[in-house]
Amino acid sequence: MKTLFILNDPPYGTERTFNGVRLAANLLKNHEGQDVTVFLMGDAVSAAKAGQQTPNGYYNLEKMLKGLLNRKATLLLCGTCMDARGLRQEELLEGCRRSSLDELTEATLAADKVLVF
Repeated sequence: MKTLFILNDPPYGTERTFNGVRLAANLLKNHEGQDVTVFLMGDAVSAAKAGQQTPNGYYNLEKMLKGLLNRKATLLLCGTCMDARGLRQEELLEGCRRSSLDELTEATLAADKVLVF
């Protein structure tokens, strides 16, 4: 089954992106053969920035996204949203990449389920 997660909120300050990533991770962990794509748009693109430092005991979205990548999820970032925030490809964690609205459209059409956070 193909599941597309579209995440919009900033990595910290709200828990919507955190909860979307948690659900994607749980889906990959507990159900073999899942094809998961996570598309970060708006302020959520900042979640893929490398080098995040969070206080002890606080979740770290960089580490959580690395876990998704280790489980073979696809991690895409809206290029327009990256540009608006001055975020460059070389600042991102390894394994994720710049994408486009066209690619999001194709991923939406290919998905069996689309979840938006």
